[in-house]
Amino acid sequence: MRPINPGSGKSRNRAVAGFLACVAASAMIAPGHADEAQPFRVCADPTNLPFSSDNPSRPGFYVEIGRALAQALGQPIAYDWYKSYFGKRTVRVTLLGKQCDAMIGLPRSEDFMGPAVIFSSTFAREGYALVAAKGQAIAGFDDLKGKRVAVQYASTPQNLLATRDDIQKVTVLSPEEGMQALDQGKADVAFIWGPVAGWLNMTTYNDRYQIRLTEGEGLSWDAAIGFAKGSTELRDRVDAILPQLQRTIADLAVKYGLPAGQPVRLGAAPAVPAGTTTGAGPGPSVMQVANAVATEIKGDAAAPNAEAVSAGKEIFNGTCAHCHGPDAVQSERKIDLRLLHHRYGDDMRDTFWRTVHEGRPAKGMPPWKEVFTDGQLDSIYSFLLTVQAESND
Repeated sequence: MRPINPGSGKSRNRAVAGFLACVAASAMIAPGHADEAQPFRVCADPTNLPFSSDNPSRPGFYVEIGRALAQALGQPIAYDWYKSYFGKRTVRVTLLGKQCDAMIGLPRSEDFMGPAVIFSSTFAREGYALVAAKGQAIAGFDDLKGKRVAVQYASTPQNLLATRDDIQKVTVLSPEEGMQALDQGKADVAFIWGPVAGWLNMTTYNDRYQIRLTEGEGLSWDAAIGFAKGSTELRDRVDAILPQLQRTIADLAVKYGLPAGQPVRLGAAPAVPAGTTTGAGPGPSVMQVANAVATEIKGDAAAPNAEAVSAGKEIFNGTCAHCHGPDAVQSERKIDLRLLHHRYGDDMRDTFWRTVHEGRPAKGMPPWKEVFTDGQLDSIYSFLLTVQAESND
């Protein structure tokens, strides 16, 4: 190997001094460049307007808040797109799976995901709303007497009105269907998820309806930004920025049609009778009330494995409870999975597999074969076997 020519003593000293100076300069500059290159990664649903979208022309309320935060943090923004209808599984896979740094729009509650998620301060208040023709008085329950009211299935509004015989309930599967019922004259008032109602009123119905936010137990929540529990430093930096963005956030709320104004204060949901359970429905911490009587299972000779039942119950409550109720307790018979055996008998298993694999898109149920393994789906089935009930006709 050819030896390196060290040169003269003076030139060598100058070279070494120059090299050290460059190293020192690089050491001072590098951290700044690293910070600038590190993106602020936000979890978001690509098709969930008015909150988020991967369409650059209509990015959504949460996405634009994320952009404003990234700019204030001095970082570029990056998105991890994931469907939010997977419920808490979305949070586990994206935020807790370290695929992103923050999830905007989570309910600021200690009951949500336990200590695994920490929250920023509140940036908005979101909840259900009463939607009616402009000029129609809707200041409380008395104004709903004798009217047809569209309510989302398995929601707090449905349970609030369940005992009111003087109010005719029109059950719908989504805020979109509630607005359609109102527009088609099938309902006089819609009691549905407010942000979506406001967005549709602005973009589809030419602002022809008035929208009154409601307030009460299970009707509205503080919206915040969620972080994994180890991200206190980032959370604190975001909290320091949020007060500076109040005006921006208020303007964005108007841009995306989110309802504003003094909310209508409504009473609490009916007391839960003995033998019932509550849990999450379409929206965080939405109450559901249903009969929870389990009976002997017929048609499956082998008793479900306890470990499989436990695993299936966890997956079910993390994802399926969004529509079918916590622990499969559901007041709407058509989506009450405790009646699978009653409906299908010996075909129960085949019906279950076909449905979870292929979904029922026309009824709002996505296919799950690309989300869960067959083993996981089998564990959900094992759990469902333990909750089958006789018909209560």
